Amino acid sequence: MDLYLLQFLTGLSNAASLFLVASGLSLIFGVTRIVNFAHGAFYMLGAYLAYSLTTRWESAFGFWAALLVSAAIVAACGALLEILLLRRIYRAPELLQLLATFGVTLVVEDGVRLIWGPEDLVGPRAPGLSGAVQILGRPFPAYDLVLIALGPAVLGMLWLLLHRSRWGILVRAATQDRDMVSALGVNQKWLFTGVFALGVFLAAFGGGLQIPRDAVTHFMDLSVITEVFVVVVIGGLGSIGGAFLAAIVVSELNAFGILVFPGISLVLMFVVMAVVLVLRPWGFFGKPLPASRAGYAARTTWRPLGPRSRATTVVLILGAVLLPLVLGNYGLGVASEVLIAVIFATSLQFMMSVGGLDSFGHAASLGLGAYGAALSVQWFGAPMELAVLIGPLVAAAISLVSGWFCVRLSNIYFAMLTLAFAQIFWSIAYQWVDVTGGDNGIVGVWPSEWASGPKAFYWLTLAVAVLSVGCIRYLTFAPFGHALRALRDSPQRAAATGIPRRTVQHTAFVVSAFFAGLAGSLLAFQKGSIFPEVLGIPMSIDGLVMVLLGGFGTVSGGIVGAIVYKTASIWLMSNTDLSRMILGGLIILLVVAFPEGIVGTLGRILGTRKRRLQILPQTLSQPAAKMGDAP
Repeated sequence: MDLYLLQFLTGLSNAASLFLVASGLSLIFGVTRIVNFAHGAFYMLGAYLAYSLTTRWESAFGFWAALLVSAAIVAACGALLEILLLRRIYRAPELLQLLATFGVTLVVEDGVRLIWGPEDLVGPRAPGLSGAVQILGRPFPAYDLVLIALGPAVLGMLWLLLHRSRWGILVRAATQDRDMVSALGVNQKWLFTGVFALGVFLAAFGGGLQIPRDAVTHFMDLSVITEVFVVVVIGGLGSIGGAFLAAIVVSELNAFGILVFPGISLVLMFVVMAVVLVLRPWGFFGKPLPASRAGYAARTTWRPLGPRSRATTVVLILGAVLLPLVLGNYGLGVASEVLIAVIFATSLQFMMSVGGLDSFGHAASLGLGAYGAALSVQWFGAPMELAVLIGPLVAAAISLVSGWFCVRLSNIYFAMLTLAFAQIFWSIAYQWVDVTGGDNGIVGVWPSEWASGPKAFYWLTLAVAVLSVGCIRYLTFAPFGHALRALRDSPQRAAATGIPRRTVQHTAFVVSAFFAGLAGSLLAFQKGSIFPEVLGIPMSIDGLVMVLLGGFGTVSGGIVGAIVYKTASIWLMSNTDLSRMILGGLIILLVVAFPEGIVGTLGRILGTRKRRLQILPQTLSQPAAKMGDAP
């Protein structure tokens, strides 16, 4: 009994700092509707600043003052970010916001390494709270008792702020109906800035509170943002009370999962997240959100390739076939990796641009294909030719089940459920050591002898990429693709014409998973090994970046985005220590200056020029106006 009690108290202490971070994210999303992926970066930055200040202010007062001052500094940085960047994209689709805040995360990660170095930092203990108290004869950290009391105290202060102040009433009103608040004459810009600064303050303060308990590392952002998303989704997007309850649920699951179910402890919270999304998508105390902002409809009519475009495509493919004549082994390895990224991005482009289904967990299909191919080689001795087919079939079969639940949701709830399933698969790959090898992965997955050379494997990957892109383009302009686009643009009108929404979207989900799994199979043989990271959130974000960089309102944006993003990433990592900062800055620039992506921007420029050239002859052919005629 004493062991279970201490474990319960440990869960409550973990819930306090998790609640601080989650409440900030929930508050920001509830008012601004920003999917703030950079929230974990603010948590990490608050921890690093608190470390620097607490090592200088060593008194008891100085310790707590350092936590508050560091959180205030980070909140000021967050307010500046909101003014300079986020105000420009409030009306943009959620995925563009996600891409922009992901770029901020990359910049902060390299900034932290540049200022504090790559080593883990161990902060000081809280003065006067470094010891332990006896509970049922067992020692329990005194600092954790302070955290247990701090969680409800912060919840109470937030409740008073939101319910007993004019500013809080405006915040709650903006959460319900932003347009009505604006119609009443409220300056939404500064209201949003205040909300964002408060949310960032809570995240940074939560990061500072972790100093006496854990080392400060530059991996803190990604480790916490996953749990925070789970808490916010379970509690309800925009609900502070829901975040508090969900933080307790998630923290206790983690605490007792390690004790009772050590083999599946990581899976538990993601399973709960998936169940909540299926049964009550808006969470414990949340409310259904309005439809997402449109952003995927093409600005011009999509048409199959014409004769000139087909000829250009053939020339480009022939140039790619001849590429081994000018590239060495390293260059061919990079080119093969880029082609695999093209298949992955094109599969996601099909689901997003054609089907209007925004997935935050598309890496699940990539990883399932990779593990399916690798396990077929390791366990059954399958040759590469068979394993490359087994991988995508495994991804499609599992997506047939998960997709059945996902397509019953829409908007941000669909995206979050795909994230939940992806994290479930990642947890299984990480903890099922006997089958997947855990974090040691599966090694020795090599191509057949005829494809073992860099040139042969490159040509194989090129052939698969060309066939995959061709099949996806064919489906885009087939009746099935037209039905998908009808459901994307006008679900009610499409349903009235007899198009079964769930069946069509479920089929698109499985098709997209098949081609992503095909990319994963090739990736396993290209690398010679596979690790759980291929199923992680960063890999899903990479896929989103590729599609959004190329242009999500286009047919072929994923191809261009994958080539540019993957090539730039590999080149920057090979030539600079600040690759993430540079790449993040470029992503932010593209979101602000070229939100349509590379292909979309070029198409708009060329379309404008074409229209001007068509109008010019008509203008010149008109007779000149006579003197005295009205202008």
